[in-house]
Amino acid sequence: MKSTTRQDDHPWTHIDWELDDVTPWMLDWFWVNMEKGDHLWHPNQHKGFEWWVSIEEAGGPLGSIHVAPQVWSDGKPIRPYIRMEALEHVAPEIRDLIEYDHVVIVAGISILGDDVRRDDPALAYRIHQWQSSDNGCVGMSSAVETRENAADSGMIWAAHATQEVGNWEVFLPTLSRLYRVISDPEISPYYSFKVGGSGRDARYVEL
Repeated sequence: MKSTTRQDDHPWTHIDWELDDVTPWMLDWFWVNMEKGDHLWHPNQHKGFEWWVSIEEAGGPLGSIHVAPQVWSDGKPIRPYIRMEALEHVAPEIRDLIEYDHVVIVAGISILGDDVRRDDPALAYRIHQWQSSDNGCVGMSSAVETRENAADSGMIWAAHATQEVGNWEVFLPTLSRLYRVISDPEISPYYSFKVGGSGRDARYVEL
């Protein structure tokens, strides 16, 4: 993997990355099969995974909520509840970041899992986007904080997320290939996160 980390004027934190042998199809598949590879995604810092609002219950990936206990490099254990967002539910200035032709936007709605409700406002967003390249795919992952005085957490997140992105290159081609033998969508679902347009005009093509 090749990657660089940067902050912009907001400040929001971005990781620009390139992965060999990882296709957009594989990443589309990953986001709705995360329970199958969560420990592989970050073996040292991920501590479990569960769907709190399943994809089936949400009627598709948008609106689903997963719980992902983890410990980052600062040593603090967290139990974030993470909701997959419809693009139109995200502020236009955040959607302006969309420049690739596949995108997933998730909202952290709780850090420790206290008194969580499905419609809780976002504490922060994570935007993952990607498209095909000659050797696999190229993309960008971004941390957008909605709380004041939270900019430093973006760089802590970046150290964690850079390893996650790099591990896609290690496990995802093999894992997704193994599950291609399963045609039952209840066991191995697939949704395309391809978008038409960019920025605030981006719209999912198939979701």
